[in-house]
Amino acid sequence: MAEPGSPPGFAHFVSLRLPPLRGRHQWPGEAGSTVSPEGAVSATGGVRTLLRLEGAVVLGVALAAYAQFGTGWGVFALWLLAPDLSLLGYLAGPRTGAALYNAAHSYVGPVLLLTLGVLAAMPWAVAGSLIWLAHIGMDHALGYGLKYASGFAATHLGRIGKADPW
Repeated sequence: MAEPGSPPGFAHFVSLRLPPLRGRHQWPGEAGSTVSPEGAVSATGGVRTLLRLEGAVVLGVALAAYAQFGTGWGVFALWLLAPDLSLLGYLAGPRTGAALYNAAHSYVGPVLLLTLGVLAAMPWAVAGSLIWLAHIGMDHALGYGLKYASGFAATHLGRIGKADPW
């Protein structure tokens, strides 16, 4: 037993009942986040602003790089909204829809495609990845984030649609 005024020992920490991690590996209620009734954690305040600014920077850099290495603005316009075809996954339900949407709106795919295009000298892959990155950056800058399986409106950047304080 610890003496009064001394720091708590190992037994104290073992006895703590901590909530499980949710969403973005952030504790519910941590500064810069909110928790919806469905348990989805989303960014708020300065964190949300920073994530949206990050999207705007990605959009700007992708546009500048496309101007240098792209295959023409007609191709850019034709393919810019192609990642949104992943929304068709919502026809199979919110879990499938969120998984497909997130696969098409994560930076992982376009960065891997860009790496392939650069290393294998494939201009079409470089151009495609820059268009894809521009799309994701645009979405994030506008507040459309990665989706939670609880529903289309629940995103990592906050709820989209009608103002709902959760």
